[in-house]
Order: sequence, then structure tokens, then C-alpha cells
Amino acid sequence: MSTSIQWTDETWNPVRGCSVISPGCVNCYAMKQAHRFSGAGKPYEGLTKLTTAGPQWTGVVRTVEDALLEPLSWKKPRRVFVNSMSDLFHESVPDEFIDKVFAVMALAKRHTFQILTKRAERMREYCSRLPNKGCNQFVSFKGYGSTSVLWGHMDLQPWPLPNVWLGVSVESEPYLWRVDRLMETPAAVRFISAEPLIAPIDFGFDTHGFQRERRRGRGNVDWVIVGGESGPGARPFDLAWARSIIEQCRAAGVACFVKQIGSCIAWPPLGVDEGFINLTFRHSRTDDAPYGYQLCDRKGGDPTEWPEDLRVRDFPGVCQ
Repeated sequence: MSTSIQWTDETWNPVRGCSVISPGCVNCYAMKQAHRFSGAGKPYEGLTKLTTAGPQWTGVVRTVEDALLEPLSWKKPRRVFVNSMSDLFHESVPDEFIDKVFAVMALAKRHTFQILTKRAERMREYCSRLPNKGCNQFVSFKGYGSTSVLWGHMDLQPWPLPNVWLGVSVESEPYLWRVDRLMETPAAVRFISAEPLIAPIDFGFDTHGFQRERRRGRGNVDWVIVGGESGPGARPFDLAWARSIIEQCRAAGVACFVKQIGSCIAWPPLGVDEGFINLTFRHSRTDDAPYGYQLCDRKGGDPTEWPEDLRVRDFPGVCQ
């Protein structure tokens, strides 16, 4: 499915549903979007519930066999965000189904797949043992074409799959342990999504993209995505947090992509005379955000409204 997510071209959702496990999940856009399609007979039926805090995941997760083969029908190479509406490594997703997802990614070599998880422990464990299942594994799929069954040869050489990027979400420093697990996970490209960023983070990169004091990890970080929260009840985003991460990435040679600066910029932001245009004052008060500025783009996703130094949108391999 085409998407407005700026760092990818397409979303692919062979899994639906999730559960809240950390503060970054509180205002999850996928949770709210899924609730719109959670009525009887709809795709997300039973996967969300309405609470006093708004729509919430029920914790029920559903695998979608009919969606497995979608990437094989896309002729033009593209970046594909895997499970924008779930988490591939959720504890309720069977290993056997994850095997099928990896088989499709191995077959669809023309695409680049971007997997993002908060279940970093399971991702590490799964990816570390997958090659041991053998290079000649065959995985069957139902519903390919009209009546036939596709048998896909899953050639895991080279491993890790060169067209699969693995990432973890980190919203604040207490969750930096996810980066530790990521660095221990075999991957062609490793990335961090600091979105929604709800507090400042020092990743502790050294000049090679490793984390200082975490050198026993077997890899390095290639890419960091930064973003503020958007939507009703969005928590404030301090532009200094984004600037710090941009500086950390540049010093370590890590690509950085600022996706959005959110619906509520923490007070006080830079003044209008220091780079902002089209700002309106937001007369709202919460315990966490006394006041803030709001951009014309409701998600803060239009770089032309940002200070120039925040307009950074690099991808791995093209870091400036």
C-alpha cells in the first residue's frame, strides 16, 4: 500500500494488531487508524477497543496469509516498510509465519525491506538462528495466482539478507537497551527510529557508529530517524533534541533523517525570527506541555516550515 511516510515508498502488512509495551506506544498512529476499521467484518475487527484514553490495542494479533505475496507482484523496486500496523516480532506471531515473511523478502530481491520493532530481544534471537535452519528450506504459500501454490526456494546465502534493513524504536534513554540488542543482530543495515522522541537521547556513538561502552556488540548503526509526536494529545518535541541527534550522527558518520517535528513544539522554541514561518500560537495547556507552537502542517512534516539546520533527510550510504 502506498504511504505518506517519507522514509519509505510502500507499506506491507502481513500482520495486524499489536499491544502497548512502552511510553512510545501511548499515542500510536496505527492503533488509532486500525480502530477506524475495527467494526464487524472489517480488517481490524477485534484488534482494538475504545477506552477513556481513546482507541487501544486489545493485544490480539492476526496473521494475514493473503497479504504475504504482495511484494512479489510489485515490479518497480521500492523501499517497503514491513508491518506499519503491527510488529513482526510480536510475541503472538509464530516463528513459522516470520519464516514465510523472510522467504518472501528473499525472493523479492528487487525491493528493500525495512523492519522496525520494539521487541528487540526476539528479533535478535530469531535472526541469529535463522541461517541454521538450512539454506535449502522451502516455504509453501497459499493463494498464489488463481489456484496454484508457490514453492519459494529460500536461499539464505549471503546472510544476512542484503535487501533487509532491521531497526528498533527508541523513544527515550531508558530504552537504549533495544539498540544493544540491535547491534547483536545480524543485519545488512541497522537503524533506529527515535519517533516519537519524548526526551533527549545520547546514543553514545563513537566515530565509527558504534556505541561507546557497548563495544561488545557485533555491529554498528547505519541510520537514525527522528520525529516528534503528532495527533491529539501529542507530547511536546524540543528542537534541541533533534539538533543533538543530528550532531551525534554527523560526528559518527551515521545517516540521519528528520521525519517530522510533531504537532506541539516544546516551549520555548526558536523564535519566528530564527527560521520559522507560518507559525500559529497554540493556546493549550497540559501537565507536560504548558504552551507550544503549532505549524501549518498538523504533523510538522513540511521541512519548508522548519529551521534550515533541521532539514536533514539522508539515507544509509548517502550521509553528508
